Amino acid sequence: MSCRLSVNINKIATLRNARGHDLPNVVQVARDCETFGAQGITVHPRPDERHIRYQDVLDLAGIVTTELNIEGYPSQRFIDLALLVKPTQVTLVPDKPDAITSDAGWNTVKHASFLKEVVQTLNSSGIRTSIFTDPDLQMIEHAALCDCQRIELYTEKYARHSNPVQAIAPYVEAACRATSLGLEVNAGHDLNLINLPYFHRTIPCLKEVSIGHALICDALYYGLQNTIQLYLKCLQ
Repeated sequence: MSCRLSVNINKIATLRNARGHDLPNVVQVARDCETFGAQGITVHPRPDERHIRYQDVLDLAGIVTTELNIEGYPSQRFIDLALLVKPTQVTLVPDKPDAITSDAGWNTVKHASFLKEVVQTLNSSGIRTSIFTDPDLQMIEHAALCDCQRIELYTEKYARHSNPVQAIAPYVEAACRATSLGLEVNAGHDLNLINLPYFHRTIPCLKEVSIGHALICDALYYGLQNTIQLYLKCLQ
């Protein structure tokens, strides 16, 4: 399978934190996701630790056997965590501290020097870096100048569009441009069992999708193991 499924387990931590104890256990769920076929685990620790905590990331670093992807805004605390954990991948996201969820890609022109410095720091520790971008050719071209290895296309506009055929066009163009620049392409945000198959079939050279909210919602009905298998089928 050329496109990997990375399961974002933030919502598992949200459920745990609602009661203040350790049920469900984030580490055990990550193990189970891998056992059920997930090819990666994604976490997004935010400054207020309202779902994934920094300690969770440290705990997961010792047990994830596929690929650990840590995403978030590159504050100094976040960078220090990444350098300590050394995950397979760090995805840089331009979230404000109080953001409910990611809502835009980086302006890689405005933040070029900052991003390049962060990417070089992570690269020097052997960490693959991905920059979260909109399907905007200028932003992708400047992301490539930051020396990252991948971009992650922000897919909300595709996912929420009433006509997927119309919505997919800028993503195809963006993916082709990224590939021509030597970048690999990830994607994520609001992808689900309905819109993922067409996106996967249409986007060339898609390496990874990171899916959390929809997958956990589906698991309430289908069970976690069955749900992961359903998403894997979407990527065949």
